[in-house]
Amino acid sequence: MNLNTIANLKTIDVEVQDDVGLITLNSPSNNNALSTLMFKELTMMLDHFESTEAIGAIVITGNEKVFAAGADISEIQDKDFIDVYNEQFITAGWERITTCRKPVIAAVAGYALGGGCEIAMMCDFILAADNALFGQPEIKIGTIPGAGGTQRLTRLVGKSKAMEMILTGRFMDAEEAERSGLVSRILPVSELVDEALKTASKISSFSRPSVMMAKAAVNLSQENSLTEGVKMERSLFYSTFSLEDQKEGMAAFIEKRQPEFKNK
Repeated sequence: MNLNTIANLKTIDVEVQDDVGLITLNSPSNNNALSTLMFKELTMMLDHFESTEAIGAIVITGNEKVFAAGADISEIQDKDFIDVYNEQFITAGWERITTCRKPVIAAVAGYALGGGCEIAMMCDFILAADNALFGQPEIKIGTIPGAGGTQRLTRLVGKSKAMEMILTGRFMDAEEAERSGLVSRILPVSELVDEALKTASKISSFSRPSVMMAKAAVNLSQENSLTEGVKMERSLFYSTFSLEDQKEGMAAFIEKRQPEFKNK
């Protein structure tokens, strides 16, 4: 099934590779600027992969030179406060990644700037090519990050480094991003997407309910006290004991064989 043709996609490409959904931002004429159309198509395909039982994880990437260079400024430069307020700009269309229950991996090569950095941070973790550059340069055009940059970047790299980057517009390369906790691993640019797909496929091989619970538990750590987070983790842990997959996984461990999960 050619999803690109069926969905008549213009700004992204999509593929299914075994049990992984791959979304490639593909608007090279404007460096993958995040337009209204791109987010409409991205949301549509995230909805599709989320509801497709065979898909266990999702990868979002760009090309070797740019992941996404930020919002499409040509779309928003003439808007006034009441325009962005009334249409709920960003809120209404950009945040589908954050509500995906299935894991979403960002595979970032080249520039991830402004909104591009922000949507990478919306993903569950970032694999970076050795040429990746991250930044929140909105201050250079008279505004500030609006898609979570001041909040997610600070949580990931700490107040001092986030404040410096946001107030100066300085870019962070892949090595600094890994040291700072923004990305999980650095890979040669030629291996980035293949490794992201392998990682996503490995996640997909595990019990889907357990994966989603694990993702939910980690996300809770960013929004709750340690006491509350551990309490919620414990509840989710207990709930896994109602799964057939938990029984199969533990039996397979005892019997020294590979488990055959049924995702229930």
